[in-house]
Amino acid sequence: MSLDWLYQVIMDRKATLPPNSYTAQLFQAGLARITQKVGEEASETIVAALTEDDGRLIEEIADLTYHLLVLMAARGIQPHAIQAELERRHR
Repeated sequence: MSLDWLYQVIMDRKATLPPNSYTAQLFQAGLARITQKVGEEASETIVAALTEDDGRLIEEIADLTYHLLVLMAARGIQPHAIQAELERRHR
């Protein structure tokens, strides 16, 4: 599984809004809720980095990454735009 694949799954959930989908619930709740979740997951990642083992940190990084991808999808930002920005910074 790649981040591009996960992004496509998120985009599918955004388009179809299947019942019982957490991702669909986030999109229906709106941008404020999505950004709130990004903040929560960022905080949890920081706490895990300082106080937990690597396994827990990995879990929190995965949660943060997922919620960032949902935020990107909500704003219409494609993963390649992030990749291009990172490449631009290292030229």
